[in-house]
Formats: sequence, structure tokens, C-alpha cells
Amino acid sequence: MKITEVIEVQSPSDQVWDLFQDVPELAQCLPGAELTEVLGEDKYAGKVGVKLGPMTATFEGEAALTADPAARTGQVSGKGVDRSGGSVGQVKVAYGLEDMDSGGTRVTVDADVILSGAAAQFGRTGLIKEMSNRLISEFVSCVEAKLAAQTPEEKSEVSAREVKGFSLFFSSLVSSITGFFKRLFGGGSSKS
Repeated sequence: MKITEVIEVQSPSDQVWDLFQDVPELAQCLPGAELTEVLGEDKYAGKVGVKLGPMTATFEGEAALTADPAARTGQVSGKGVDRSGGSVGQVKVAYGLEDMDSGGTRVTVDADVILSGAAAQFGRTGLIKEMSNRLISEFVSCVEAKLAAQTPEEKSEVSAREVKGFSLFFSSLVSSITGFFKRLFGGGSSKS
């Protein structure tokens, strides 16, 4: 599944870039993520807990990062396994930063997510897209709060809130049902 998001952060690109290079700090802005070990230069071990409707999966694995400071771009490649459910997740993310006229920063994120096992069934329902929208929203709020922090202590206390799986499942279900009826009845126009 391919996901493209454009995020606008109201901080200068130098500050945003510095935060994006501080992996332990940035990991706190990913809901459900926990950095467990620094494996070496730009390689990390961690886990990500995800609630997809009635299913909970904890993917444990590794990620490698590369960055091009001159171009203000970077890539993340990761793979994880949910040992309890047998699901496997792979992700490749490319991101780029650009200055906005307002003094803020536009961040473009292109992700390719591949799921197999029990978690893969949710990719077909649109739940993954809905989940990514909520995760991105929480990520942006956390990044902005970290960038606004006045002290290193304040900054380290900022972390992402948990994204609730059941409320997400039901909101996605309602969206799917609404979409079905709109298609069935021609976009909401009444037929007599």
C-alpha cells in the first residue's frame, strides 16, 4: 500500500531537519513506537504497537536510515514481525523538507507499506489509510510541540498520544458504509 502525505509544520526547516535527525527524540512522536536499541550508525531496533480494529499487533524489528543534508531528504527502511499473530510488516519511507513562504516547513512523506499475515486483511478495508491519517495528525502535533519546547527537559517530555483502535475501526466502518450507500444511490441524490 502506497501512502503519500504532505505535512506543514510552522517551524523553520533547519529546526525541523535537526529534529528529524535526532531519531530517539523523533521516535517519541510516532504513536505506539518504542526505540529499544541503537545498533550502530543509522540502524535502530524497536517495536511498534498497532491496534487495528479488534486486532492488536506489536511489530518488533529493525530500521535503517539514510539522509542527504544538502537536499534535505532522507529514507527509512524497516521490517518487523508480530510474533503473537504471525504478521510481518515492511515499510520504506522517503521524506523531503522544503521552506514555505510563511517561514514554516513543508514535509513530503512517501511510504510503501507491505503487510502479510493477519494484519494484511485490514489493508483491504481502508483501515490502514484511516489509521495513517490519524497517526500523521498525531505525529505533526507532537513534532510541533517538540519544536516549540523552551528547554531540553520540556522537549523530552513531549510524546505522541495513543491512537485508539476501536474508535478508529468504527469510524472507518461508518465511512465504508456511508461510501457504499452513496455509490448505491448515486452520491446522495434522491430517486423517485
